[in-house]
Order: sequence, then structure tokens, then C-alpha cells
Amino acid sequence: MKFIPNYDKDFYPMSVKLQEFRAEVKNSKSKKLSICVERNNEYNYMYTIDIFDDSLKAEQNYFIVERIIKSILWVVGGYKIYICGDQYVFDRIKADYTKDGSRAFDVDFMQTVYEKPFEVIYCTEETFPKENNCAVKIGGHLDGCRIGFDAGGSDRKVSAVIDGKVVYSEEVVWFPKTNSDYHYHYDGIMAAMKTAASKMPRVDAIGVSSAGVYIDNKIMVASLFLKVPKEDYKPHVQNMYIDIAKEIGAPLEVANDGDVTALAGAMDLNDNCVLGIAMGTSEAVGYINKNGLLNGWLSEVAFVPVDYNKNAMVDEWSGDYGCGVKYFSQDGVIKLAENAGFKFEENMSPAEKLKVIQKLMAENDQMARNIYHDIGTYLGYAIPYYAEFYQIKHLLILGRVTSGEGGSIIVNRAKEVLSAEFPHLKDINITMPDESNKRVGQSIAAASLAQSKNN
Repeated sequence: MKFIPNYDKDFYPMSVKLQEFRAEVKNSKSKKLSICVERNNEYNYMYTIDIFDDSLKAEQNYFIVERIIKSILWVVGGYKIYICGDQYVFDRIKADYTKDGSRAFDVDFMQTVYEKPFEVIYCTEETFPKENNCAVKIGGHLDGCRIGFDAGGSDRKVSAVIDGKVVYSEEVVWFPKTNSDYHYHYDGIMAAMKTAASKMPRVDAIGVSSAGVYIDNKIMVASLFLKVPKEDYKPHVQNMYIDIAKEIGAPLEVANDGDVTALAGAMDLNDNCVLGIAMGTSEAVGYINKNGLLNGWLSEVAFVPVDYNKNAMVDEWSGDYGCGVKYFSQDGVIKLAENAGFKFEENMSPAEKLKVIQKLMAENDQMARNIYHDIGTYLGYAIPYYAEFYQIKHLLILGRVTSGEGGSIIVNRAKEVLSAEFPHLKDINITMPDESNKRVGQSIAAASLAQSKNN
């Protein structure tokens, strides 16, 4: 490993660990392990890996496969895991994915999303499922008068878009993650929509970009509503966007903000195989495949482990270590600053802490520069692991963490790592939209999600 983060010396990239594991297995007696993760409508995702055919190395097999299965689950989504090829790995994974196991959070999350009980099933080669892929058309509708709404964890953005041109845009600071009263969210979203609607002669369609998981425009799981009591969730939150769109009287399409990021990139680049990573309150990821479509995946990559170091920082929500949210978000910036010995003022919000580091960056502070170098190092090593699951031609990064010179440092460092460590991936185009396109492009992409009611 040629690049060590300044303020995270124990960083052990999943990409490096996987390379080492494969090299060791290649020189040993090995066997094939097959994994299938199934989600709604029996769509699934297949992954195979050679593992040690040696009972003395059963633990080594388990620890790498456990991280891979965890990754697939959050990249693709699913509630049923099929395993073929190793009984020990199966037994350990089955024990992990129970309501009392180490992956209890994952089980609860996926059962909530898919409204099905979680299962881990052992298969023979004969009973292993057949591949069943999915492709979903997204956006690209620019006709008429449209509202594009982007629900962030720290601010909400809304735009009025007429025939593909933004005629009005605003950002309003809000605190959805700390409010338990669903009226706060409803009133804030409705106020934004009505403001945008007032700037146009009519509303033909509404597009919503937001962190979380959405099925048929229903809010299945979203961190914005983290504090809303469970008893209020289904009756008042799940159909919130649907209810608001009905009140306004326009067709609606809701998409994960990462997918909208990728869509905005694909529209701007006029190309496909675009992985978009928005580094803000969390890590939001979306993907447009080689055919210009969605794969129908969750792409909740904030929960995908990028660091194999078992002592890495733990994500408070999932309870797991080494997950992307602590590397590619404002939490990642704060973590590195504190590792460097920086002391923030008490009672500052994460967004305020990020602004402190960005101000230091603007003043050319060396610690701040090192922090952005470290995030670039993280990214350079994470890309090859993400490439296990996504075919990447373009990597688009944006979000408030990438604002200013810090974003350029991240991009250049990631390119340096790829070129030196993973030359087969050095041609991936890592890019950032300019400051205006970051906001306008996302607004237009969000506004383009739904078909106009005139069509």
C-alpha cells in the first residue's frame, strides 16, 4: 500500500484486502463460493469468489465473505441471501443475519424496505437461483412547468423549471433529522413546493430527490425521518410525497438522491456508466448503467465497508465499522480533523464543523489540506472496491464536502492512487461539476423525473 492517510494510519482498504486474499487463494487449494442476493419481484444479484479449500482457513474465508455480502446487500438491496459452496461460511452468515446477530440492523432495515422476512439459505449448484436482472428508466422529461425538490439533511432545495430552464431556486436550512413531529417535515416540504409553484403559471410534474429508499414513491426508509416515532411512520410519513403531490395536483416521481446525482452527471456528460457520489451529510450514491438505465438497486453505499480495519470508526446508526459514511461525508472531515488534534467549539453542528475546516482550507491551512488529501486517498482505494459491483466509466463527485479547492485535492489524489495502485482503472474519468452546475444540474435532473400530466 503506497499511500497512507495523514490522520488515519491504520486505514486498511477493502480493495487492498481483497487483492491480498485473492493472491493468497490463487497459490493455495481453492474452491468456488457463489452468492445470490434476492430483492423485490425476485430480482437478484450474483457474485462468485474463489476461497480457501482448507478448514484451517475457514475464518479467513468467513471474514472476507462477510464483508462482501454486507457490501452487496447495501449496493443492491435484498432480503434473501443464497450461499453455495461452503457450509462454515453459510452457518456464520446465517447466525449474523438474525434479529439478535451482529447484522441485526441490516436485517431490520431490509425487512422494513421489502416488507418480507429476512432469510439466509444454503444451496447446492442444482438449487442455486438463476440470474434475474432489472432495468428502470429514470428521468429525462424536460417539457412543461416542473418542480425539482432536493431534501437534504441540513438544507432543502427547490427549483422551478420551465422547459429545462431553472427560473427560480432557493435553499432553506432545516433540521429534519432532529425533529420527531412529522408535521415539521410535511410543512417544510409543502412550503418549498408552493414557493416554486408560485413562480410558474402551472405545475405539470414534481420530481423529488432525497436520501433514503423509495418504492413506488413511498418513503420506505429515510434518515430524514429518523426521530419520527414508529407509530407515526406508516400513517403519516410513508405516503408524504404522494399526499403533497395530490394536494398540488401534479404527477410525482421520487428517487434516491444518489441516483439523481448520477442522472445529472449522465445528462451533463451525455454518456453512461456513471457512478455519482454526493459527499454531504452522508454519502449518497447512484448509478446509471451502460444502457442509460437504473439497475433497480438500493445503492445505499454509505453502509458499504471501505475499510477492513476492525478498529475503524463505527457508524452510530448501523453499528458497523469502516463504512463509507465515515469516509465520504462531513463526518469523515470531522473525524480526520479530530484525529489531527483539532478541537471544535462545543455544541457545533456537523455542518458548522465542516464550515470551520473549509474556512481553514480557504486560508491554505496545512492541516485542512491534509484532510482533503486523506479523503482523496480514501476515495482512490474505495473506487476499485466499488468497481467490484459497478461498471464505472465516469465517477462524478459532488456535495458540500467537495466545495472549493478541497474538492480538487480529493479528485487529484484519488487519480494519483488509482494510477499507481490500480493501473487497470486509471482511465476512469473522475470529475466534478462546476459550482453552479452542482446545484442547477441536480435541480434539473430532479425536476425531470416525472412524466408531465400533459403526456
